[in-house]
Amino acid sequence: MSELVLRETRGAVAILTLNRPEKLNALNYALVDRIKEQLDTIEGDPALRAVILTGAGDRAFSAGADITEFSQTMREGPDAAVRAFVRRGQSMTARIEAFPKPVIVAVNGIAFGGGCEITEAAHLAVASERAVFAKPEINIGIPPTFGGTQRLPRLVGRKRALELLLTGDTFSVQHAQEIGLVNRIVAHDDLLPSALELAGRILRHSPLTASRILTAVTRGLNTTIAEGLEIESEQFARTVPTADTREALDAWISRRPPHYQGR
Repeated sequence: MSELVLRETRGAVAILTLNRPEKLNALNYALVDRIKEQLDTIEGDPALRAVILTGAGDRAFSAGADITEFSQTMREGPDAAVRAFVRRGQSMTARIEAFPKPVIVAVNGIAFGGGCEITEAAHLAVASERAVFAKPEINIGIPPTFGGTQRLPRLVGRKRALELLLTGDTFSVQHAQEIGLVNRIVAHDDLLPSALELAGRILRHSPLTASRILTAVTRGLNTTIAEGLEIESEQFARTVPTADTREALDAWISRRPPHYQGR
C-alpha cells in the first residue's frame, strides 16, 4: 500500500500531502491516524517550525470522510460510530487547531466535509483558484462530525455557517475568502510557492513567540474575553524570560536583524 501521507521537507517547513488521489484523498481511518502520527513527529523535531498540508493530484485536497468505511461502522450502532469515526476525526482537527507550530493548508481542489473541516481547523489557508468547498454532510443524513458545527460558526458567523450547513451546497473559493475561511486565492501553479512564502514570513520571527500566539488565540477563542485576556497575560509572562525575547528587543533597539535560538 502506498504511503497515505507523503512528507517532504523544505528548510524548516514540513509539507504533508494527503495521498489517496484515486479516492479524492478521502479521509479513511488509516489516513486520519497517519496525519496525527506525522504531526507528533514534527512537533518533536525542533528543526521543523511550520507545516503545510495539501492533497495529492489536481482534483482534490480532500473530498471528506471515506463514506464506505464509516457507513459500515455506523451499522454497528452509535457507540461504535462515535468511538471509531467521530472521536478519531475530532481528535485530528483538534490536533491541527492546537498544534504549537503554524499549520498552513494549501487547498489544491475539492475541500468537502472533512476536507473543509481541516481547513477550518488549520491556522492559515491558501487556496488554488480551482478550489471548491462544501459542507455536504446533510446530504447523507448526518451533521458534520469533525468539528464543523462548532468551528465554522466561530469563523464565519452563525447565519453564514448555518446556510452552508443546512443546504449542503457547494461554494466557490471566492466565497470562502469573503467569509474568512481562506486567507488568499492564488493561481493553481503558484499554490505551494505561495504557502511556502507565507510560512517564510512567519519563520522570520521567534518560534517560541509564534507558539505563544497560537496558544493564546486557540485557547482564547473558546472562552470569555476576560478569560482570554488572562490567557494572553499568561503567554506573555512565559515569553519574558526567554533568550528569544531578549534577542528580539536587543535587535530592535540596535537596529539589526535578530538571531533566534528557539529558547
